[in-house]
Amino acid sequence: QVQLVESGGGLVQPGGSLRLSCAASGSFFSIIAMGWYRRVPGKQRELVAGITSGGSTNYADSVKGRFTISNDNAKNTVYLQMNSLKPEDTAVYYCHAQIAAKTLISFDYWGQGTQVTVSS
Repeated sequence: QVQLVESGGGLVQPGGSLRLSCAASGSFFSIIAMGWYRRVPGKQRELVAGITSGGSTNYADSVKGRFTISNDNAKNTVYLQMNSLKPEDTAVYYCHAQIAAKTLISFDYWGQGTQVTVSS
């Protein structure tokens, strides 16, 4: 069983910064990619940023230049550094991982979500 444990959400003023972390644990063969999605009530979940195990990254246009995704393969952990936060970044942020089992079949896993609120 694979678990994703997130941390780092909270309340921050506009222009501030937060760092989200997500650690994968359990029995698996390898992590293919990890990323962060967010959901605002009444809207669809959207991809914020993703990173492969090799370090290739992609970002939503709305966060480019402000957010940075990184990983630590030795710790099976992905980070999202969020700078210059705006009220419209307020959402529940979910960690996602595409993980290969020992059978080499890959599965998608999700964290429980962490609230990020940007408000003065």
